[in-house]
Amino acid sequence: MSVLDPVRLDSARQRVERFVGAELMDIYDKVIAQERLSYEDGVRLYATPNLSAVGYMANIVRERLHGDRTYYVRNQHINYTNICNKFCKFCSFYAKKGGPSPYEMSLEDVRRRLKEHLDVPITEIHMVGGINPRLPYAYYLDLLRLVKEVRPGVHIKAFTMVELIEIQRQAQKPLETVLLELKEAGLDSLPGGGIEILSERVHQELFDRKLDGEGWMDVARTVAEVGLTQYATMLYGHIETLEERAEHLVSLRALQDETKHFITMTPLSFHPEGTELEHIPHPTGYDDLRNIAVSRLMLDNFVHIKSFWIMNTPQISQTALWYGADDLDGTVHEYEITYKDGEFGNKKQVLTRRQMVKTIEEAGRTPIERDSLYNEIPETAEPQPKSLHAIPLTATN
Repeated sequence: MSVLDPVRLDSARQRVERFVGAELMDIYDKVIAQERLSYEDGVRLYATPNLSAVGYMANIVRERLHGDRTYYVRNQHINYTNICNKFCKFCSFYAKKGGPSPYEMSLEDVRRRLKEHLDVPITEIHMVGGINPRLPYAYYLDLLRLVKEVRPGVHIKAFTMVELIEIQRQAQKPLETVLLELKEAGLDSLPGGGIEILSERVHQELFDRKLDGEGWMDVARTVAEVGLTQYATMLYGHIETLEERAEHLVSLRALQDETKHFITMTPLSFHPEGTELEHIPHPTGYDDLRNIAVSRLMLDNFVHIKSFWIMNTPQISQTALWYGADDLDGTVHEYEITYKDGEFGNKKQVLTRRQMVKTIEEAGRTPIERDSLYNEIPETAEPQPKSLHAIPLTATN
């Protein structure tokens, strides 16, 4: 009997239909044919109770693009100030009464923080902070120059679109000029935060002092025009609807069609502790996996989908590698935007390279160390950690 025998093909399709479900077979057919999914398809993928089917289809795309390869980066996060005048309701990071105490890192503070991990071959420094109107334009330029001085050759990923608008306000120059000057000082790429979700309703209710969706996309267009790479995100699990999630993905996809400068999409789960939305339930692995999978299926022009292990946990991130994700972010070292459940305020959040490799291999995938632009890094020895207190994720030891 020929491999292309109609009876055998019908049998194979029937097996797929039993797993995917008749109601999703039209989407499955599009995935196999590499056709673009519609907004309506996205809403259906969010609404269906058959998460396994959504993950199965997302994994088809993931393996088509990357096989078993799973990427990670040795990076360090620095949050240079938590003073912010935007007062977003979903944020636990900014200084407020009854919350975190205000701080503003001097350049020497940043230097000390960088030197704490000079024994680790870090290739990326990720810097973001609050919108602090007291910081002059020169601070941002000097900050970038300092990082390049302490770590020559490192890739600096810094400043959300909202931060860029504040930096431009301080500079009193056109945004394009500001970006070119930041680039000359050492800026290499930009993270994706600052809009949370592209919904005017959510914008008005949760973060009305920040850029709206159109403003965020306009800044992103200028970023692309000056030749900088950017990452994209979506914050989910607060007050947004399934339709608004799908619209966010469709809007990002359309912008990527236009600019072609996004490299990775990271769905970020909302953690309510310490925010004005503490009444909202904590994120679930079920929702984390669905957002990873739907992002992979909808964003056909994004090469990479990341599961941020700090927000999703290492264990859910392992599963996400079979639900569309091909990247687990990096070693991080310190992070204070969100915290592990039950450890609010513990900034030491780190996976060593050894732990990262083990996490990926345990999931049945092949670990690939990368730089910020997904160039493969040759394997190097890893120093022993200075302190066991810097490795709180004992489940991955």
